[in-house]
Amino acid sequence: MATTGRAKTLTETALLPPGFTVPASRWTDPATRLRELLDDEPYVFAPGIYDPHGAQIAMYHRAAAIYFSGYSFAIGHLGTTDMDLYSGPEIADGARRTVSALRKFQLTMATGDPEKGVAPTHLEIPPVVVDMDGGYGNLFNVQRVAELYVNAGVAGAHIEDQVLPKRCGHIAGKALISADEMVGKLRMARAVAEDLGRDDFVVIARTDAVSAVDAPEKTRGLDLAVERALRYLDSGAPDLVWCEFPNSDREPTERFADQVRRRFPDAKLAFNWSSSFKWFNDPSPISFAELGELGYKFLFITLAAQHAMGYAFSKLLQGLSEEQESAYIALQRKEWAADDDIPTKSHHLFTGVPYHQVLGQTMGASRLGTFDGEVAEKAV
Repeated sequence: MATTGRAKTLTETALLPPGFTVPASRWTDPATRLRELLDDEPYVFAPGIYDPHGAQIAMYHRAAAIYFSGYSFAIGHLGTTDMDLYSGPEIADGARRTVSALRKFQLTMATGDPEKGVAPTHLEIPPVVVDMDGGYGNLFNVQRVAELYVNAGVAGAHIEDQVLPKRCGHIAGKALISADEMVGKLRMARAVAEDLGRDDFVVIARTDAVSAVDAPEKTRGLDLAVERALRYLDSGAPDLVWCEFPNSDREPTERFADQVRRRFPDAKLAFNWSSSFKWFNDPSPISFAELGELGYKFLFITLAAQHAMGYAFSKLLQGLSEEQESAYIALQRKEWAADDDIPTKSHHLFTGVPYHQVLGQTMGASRLGTFDGEVAEKAV
C-alpha cells in the first residue's frame, strides 16, 4: 500500500517512561494530516476496517489512512447487512474507540518489550475516515452525529444522497433525496466542524445516482451522477466527491472524472475499490495509480478486513476440523516464521502488556508483578 516516507521527529510524552519517545505528529490534527497526504501523494489508500484491532494491524503495516466502513461495522458489530440498521451514535462510538485505540497502540509499540529485548517501534497514527451513511435523519441528525465524529478525533466522513433508510451502494432499490437536501446536510457537517475549531475536517459527498431507481430529477445514470457531483462542489461544502459505481467497468469511472474535472479542474475524487466486484474476473482492473492520475485521490476497499478475516479464519476452522490441533500448530509456525512480520503473533506484545508493566512501575502502580518462571521459547 502507498505510504509516506517523511522523516519522524521524536519527542517524549507523559504517557511513556522517561527516555521513550513517539513521533511528534501525535499532536497533529488527523484532518490536517489527511489534507497533507491528499495534496502531496498521487493517491491515499485506506484499507477498510470495522474495529480497533483491525485498525491497529493496518497502522502497524504503515497504512497512510484508515477507512471505517459502515458495511463492515454492520457485519462486525451486528452480524447483519448494510441497510441503516445501526444508529449514528453507535458507529460514532465505534469510531471513537478506534481512534483511541490507535493512540494507545502508538504508545505500546513505542515501548517495545525491554525485558525481552524487543526494540521500540515508532509508528505514525493514520487519519481515520468514517462512514456517515445518509446522516441518520435530516440535517439536524447530521449535526448531532457530525459533532460526535469531530469530537472523536476522526479526520473526516462521507455523507450519501440516498433516501433513508439507505442501503449498500451495490444493493438494488436505491432512491435519492433532493440535491438541495443533500447540500444542506453537507453544509451542516462543515458548519459543525468549523464551530468546534476543526476547520480541516474532511467532508466527502457521495452520490448513488448512477444506479438509483428513483430521484427527483428526470435525468438518470451517469449523467445524473455528474450533475449531482457538480452541484455538491458548487456548494463549497465538500472537499471530495465520490460516485458509487455499480461495477468495475473503466469507462464510467474515467468519464465521471473527466466531466467533473472539466468544470472543477482541481476537484479531488474518492473511489471505492469495492469488495462487491469480482476484480479477478476483470481482464484489466483499473489500478490505484491509474485512478490517482484521473483525480481519484482517496481510495479504499470497504470490506478489506472483513474478507481477510473471513478467509483466514475459515481456513483455520477447516484445518481444525480435519487435522485438529495440528492445524493450529501450523498457523503458529507461519506466524513465527523468521522471514515474515506478523505483529499479532505475540498477543501480549501487540496489546501492550510490556507497556503497562513499564509505565505502571514508573507511575508507582502496585501488584503488576513479573513472570519470573516464563520460558521465552515456550511463551509469547
